[in-house]
Amino acid sequence: MNAIISASELASALAGPNPPVLLDVRWQLSVAKAAGEPPFDGRAAYASGHLPGAVFVDLDRELAAAPGVRGRHPLPDVEEFGAAMRRAGVSATRPVVTYDGGHGWAAARAWWLLRWAGHPDVRVLDGGLAAWDGPLQTEVPRPAEGDFSPAPGALPLLDADGAAALARSGLLLDARAGERYRGEVEPIDRVGGHIPGAVSAPTTDNVGQDGRLLPAAELQARFKALGAADGAQVGVYCGSGVSAAHEVLALAVAGIPAALYAGSWSEWSSDPSRPVAVGPDPQ
Repeated sequence: MNAIISASELASALAGPNPPVLLDVRWQLSVAKAAGEPPFDGRAAYASGHLPGAVFVDLDRELAAAPGVRGRHPLPDVEEFGAAMRRAGVSATRPVVTYDGGHGWAAARAWWLLRWAGHPDVRVLDGGLAAWDGPLQTEVPRPAEGDFSPAPGALPLLDADGAAALARSGLLLDARAGERYRGEVEPIDRVGGHIPGAVSAPTTDNVGQDGRLLPAAELQARFKALGAADGAQVGVYCGSGVSAAHEVLALAVAGIPAALYAGSWSEWSSDPSRPVAVGPDPQ
């Protein structure tokens, strides 16, 4: 099953006999704002217009636990996540499509969590809301309770020690912007730089100017050039396990299985005992 779905394919699926549950996961990274500028409000964006039947999912509250020693967006409590998905109408026998405002990071986080938790049929709307040319609605749907019961472990997951080991034995990709990888800037976390041995692979390079993922063959070529040779174990991290989920999605489209280090740099850098590398060299 492909991990993404086009807008035209989604329109056909919604008109079919078993239409997918739609999850609207609009979200933006919270960084320091100019004085007086309000933070992004995904729920307000959803209220102003969303795909017909879509249910809003709050990334910070439903797709992550509270920030702490495990990072800014640690994995949510499994039972709480399952309850949130059931409230959104998610059931084991019904497909799910996630989307966000366009960059795909938040939608990919929802995709990864559902797949990791055992849902067999989840896809991301390629290009997000911007790719949809059908009608929008402002009415908030009230879906029937779903029956999805999480069974974690269907996708590989790394902890800090596992990420450190993979950086030596396989390929650990850093999905953040190159300047954060090199330690030139760090707007959020305690210190800049990267996990020693990790390779810089900004997730923004996985999409074209239209906001859609590059074709599978181009993604395959990109990741192989970065070191994803046949049989190599691959893992991905970012700042807090959100944009890295998008890179795992791109790898899946390329046919390359990859593990997610959910704690990512926000967990790694919070521990002074963990080594930090700076500059363009992985080591």
